[in-house]
Amino acid sequence: MWQPSASIETLKARAEFISRIRQFFAERGVMEVETPLLSQATVTDIHLQSFKTELAANVSSNNQNNTLYLQTSPEFAMKRLLAAGSGAIYQLGKAFRNEEQGRHHNPEFTMLEWYRPGFDHHQLMTEIDALMQILLACEPAQKITYQQIFIDTVNLDPLTATTGQLRELILDRGMMSDWLQQEQDKDTLLQFVFASLIEPVIGQHAPCFVYHFPASQAALARLEPEDNRVARRFELYYRNMELANGFDELTSAGEQQHRFELDNNLRRDRGLTEQPIDSRLIAALQHGMPDCSGVAMGVDRLLMLKLDKPKISDVLSFDLSRC
Repeated sequence: MWQPSASIETLKARAEFISRIRQFFAERGVMEVETPLLSQATVTDIHLQSFKTELAANVSSNNQNNTLYLQTSPEFAMKRLLAAGSGAIYQLGKAFRNEEQGRHHNPEFTMLEWYRPGFDHHQLMTEIDALMQILLACEPAQKITYQQIFIDTVNLDPLTATTGQLRELILDRGMMSDWLQQEQDKDTLLQFVFASLIEPVIGQHAPCFVYHFPASQAALARLEPEDNRVARRFELYYRNMELANGFDELTSAGEQQHRFELDNNLRRDRGLTEQPIDSRLIAALQHGMPDCSGVAMGVDRLLMLKLDKPKISDVLSFDLSRC
């Protein structure tokens, strides 16, 4: 089928939508940047899978790895710009994840990512809230901690719950399966409970920020000084859609290297391919990255909400099935 996934009317609305995003940042003096889509390194997160390709041997240099990865987000390269003194920056561009297609997912999608030196995560949430109200004409966002939303919704404290208690909760709700019965990783069980029981009920009438995720689920975020069980990570939800993932960014090179290595250890334990750690990011952190907060938002999902479209393919010129 040669026709586009979205109507021409929708694509015109998309162009206006993206123009408004750029206007938002221009008004605030945030510089637009472009970074490579291909890199010799990629994310180590066990929940993210990268596309990879091979550089032709006759064009590679002696010190270059022939394996290249399509980036799941521009984060690492943008942090190198921050370390080089860029100041506040944003990027609108393609990101790639080798994962399922679905109503809210396409392996190639448009991401908005920005970083604010001098902002903590609460200040960045305030700016995101302002952008949401402009783009979607929605109510001001609500904020709640990860711990409190678990207690309010499923009557369980995620910071102290055991894997046995989480399995019991899943069983009581009639959602137990063979893999869940065998699962030993607490974070995987927490993420299943969050996605299955909490996401469907939050952010229905106004956007909802959930913040202070468990430290074990925030490899790129600073820990909360008042409670090291949690990290300064937040996510944004609205009308059954996860829209953004943000951090008060970790700036310690040694700690970041350690967390990447822990990810790869977990990958090895699970029979997954270990991923190359981005040594250039570590070098940038060693040089010194300013204290800042950053966030990544799914532009296609935002536009789905704006135009009341049920599927991501409805707002893409060509989804994967038509490429």
